[in-house]
Amino acid sequence: MNISDAASACGLPAKTIRYYEDIGLVTPGRLANGYRDYGEDDLHKLRFLQRARGLGFSVEDCRVLLSLYEDRNRASSDVKNIAKTHLAEIERKIAELQSLQKTLSHLVHACHGDDRPHCPIINDLAS
Repeated sequence: MNISDAASACGLPAKTIRYYEDIGLVTPGRLANGYRDYGEDDLHKLRFLQRARGLGFSVEDCRVLLSLYEDRNRASSDVKNIAKTHLAEIERKIAELQSLQKTLSHLVHACHGDDRPHCPIINDLAS
């Protein structure tokens, strides 16, 4: 199938599929006229990549996960270690966002939001 049909079948934009091809994550066959020819295996890989990217895995993590997916002799511990590392990064980001939320919430509550020039938010940003 051509790239438009593949895009419809897997729910990814054709531009993303071309990008994945450019960086070597998928390698569709080529027809005699040079057009891409996506098969079921390619669609499965594209759906795999879509789900992995949706979970926030980096392109490089996706590359490793895809190679592990294709390796029938893989150790599940290799996959779990990648996921654990990613989970720890998500947890770190959540903690950072919660800290930002607490600080900004405090500043918003401290600001009267009136016509006076005094503003704790501006003071904090300037310090």
